[in-house]
Amino acid sequence: MSARDAYVAKMKLELAELDAKMEALEALANATKVQARDKYNKEMSTLRLQHTLALAKLDELNGAGDDAWEAMTAEVEKMRDAFVHSFNYFKSQL
Repeated sequence: MSARDAYVAKMKLELAELDAKMEALEALANATKVQARDKYNKEMSTLRLQHTLALAKLDELNGAGDDAWEAMTAEVEKMRDAFVHSFNYFKSQL
């Protein structure tokens, strides 16, 4: 397995784990009051968008030429870190 394949697999696993955690939060939030649900829906929409953007950037990295993919890892990691930060902040607010 090449370094790129290993990196992409690792990032996909991390994103899948965060997606599973979001699903668990979604189940928890379904038990909240209507007022909190509106805030939850807005925040969850933002998280879903960040997840989609991170996956798109990961696909872009996976398709990048050998000379460019290493430089793109910083972008992917930055997007992942922002996503994780947003997720953890959202989780702390519940």
